[in-house]
Amino acid sequence: MSVQEYLDKHMLSRKIEDAVNAAVRAKAPDPILFISNHMKKAVPSAITKIRARQILDSRGIPTVEVDLYTNKGMYRASAPSGTAIGMYEAVELRDGDKGKFLGKGVSKAVKLINERISETLIGMDPTLQAQIDQAMIDLDKTENKIELGANAMLAVSIAACKAGAAEKEVPLYKHIADLSGKSKPVLPVPAFTVISGGKHAGNSLAVQEIMILPVGANNFTEAVQMGSETYHHLKSIISEKYGSNGCNVGDDGGFAPNISSFSEGLDLVKEAIDRSGYNGRIKLAMDVAATDFCIGRKYDLDSKAPNKSGQNFKTGEEMIEMYTQLCSDYPIVSIEQPFDKDDWEHAKLFSALGICQVVGDDLLMSNPKRIERAIQESACNALLLKINQIGTVTEAIEVVKLAKDALWGVVISHRSGETEDSFLADLAVGLATGQIKAGAPCRGERVAKYNQLLRVEEELGGQAVYAGENWRLP
Repeated sequence: MSVQEYLDKHMLSRKIEDAVNAAVRAKAPDPILFISNHMKKAVPSAITKIRARQILDSRGIPTVEVDLYTNKGMYRASAPSGTAIGMYEAVELRDGDKGKFLGKGVSKAVKLINERISETLIGMDPTLQAQIDQAMIDLDKTENKIELGANAMLAVSIAACKAGAAEKEVPLYKHIADLSGKSKPVLPVPAFTVISGGKHAGNSLAVQEIMILPVGANNFTEAVQMGSETYHHLKSIISEKYGSNGCNVGDDGGFAPNISSFSEGLDLVKEAIDRSGYNGRIKLAMDVAATDFCIGRKYDLDSKAPNKSGQNFKTGEEMIEMYTQLCSDYPIVSIEQPFDKDDWEHAKLFSALGICQVVGDDLLMSNPKRIERAIQESACNALLLKINQIGTVTEAIEVVKLAKDALWGVVISHRSGETEDSFLADLAVGLATGQIKAGAPCRGERVAKYNQLLRVEEELGGQAVYAGENWRLP
């Protein structure tokens, strides 16, 4: 084939002429670079290769990382993982070989991505997120993703979402907003973890997290400053009262002094807020994770204290009384998972009081059927979205719509096992959830999310909107 025949076959002469004309019109200072980029845009993007590997999360436990290639570039994503795996959430695929990583390896999930999922998705347009996710769901054929694994599917889904944004030449949060039908992105109020307990720390505190919410900040940048300063004041206070050992941190970066009562932890945080000068501008929140210390129909608040365990049981009614008093004594605006995952009765009674935002975690597990039941029964008024519990970006968008249609709050949440992937930050902005929970203002895998939000706010400039006082329904 001659050069002219080749040019004619692929209509290259016309395409090159169009590119040169575009460069002239644009008065491009570097015509070669301009023409190269112009030609690249003329080629429709398609997934060309997917490569997965096993990496470690922030706890040193294996998780899945994916490199998804298109003819425009490579896009990387990884799947987070939690401490507790609920019976109502999508299933992570683990190897179960006790001789390697204590059974927690993910080589089976990696193999499935490199072979079955890759084969299914190659050639697909990365901008068509719903079609990509549906193709994986159809390949899996199970309700809880037990065949392919939610960890495998999620890593691929996020990588595809990043590729889709790149193909459209828009920021990731804008692509997510487009996918969800949202028009205006919103910077969320960060719920910084400052004290850790429960399964996330080795102290005697039953409650899993005490958090601070800088709702009174003027923008996200100021919110980060307020959170960081309060965190460091808290470190000084804990060191003064409990010594330097009290400043050890839990999985999500919160301090873990050896305290056992809710009030003791809240007093420490309140003192730190006072010392930082942000009284009235920072509110408090708790993740009780009550499922972890529910025994039968009662709650053992001293379950982590060997010498006291069994001596401080509370009924559901007594827990409601305790929460009511705590919300009266402290500026608490949100309580997550105040009861056991199946204690619908007391969840409904407490939510009906309207004292604070009641966030469903174990109660919902990001499961659409559980969310619909909770909406019908008014069992809570906010969704904690953990994307690995549902398995794909499309399904995450759908449950957020479900919650927002019910006028619920939505909290985008990290997991105890995180990676440096900052996707959650763009997800929170794109879906305009108004709230993000990504851990303490320390530790690389936590601040990766907050730092990305700082970049997003800078990029939006004068169009940036911080949820602030409208954090529940931005």
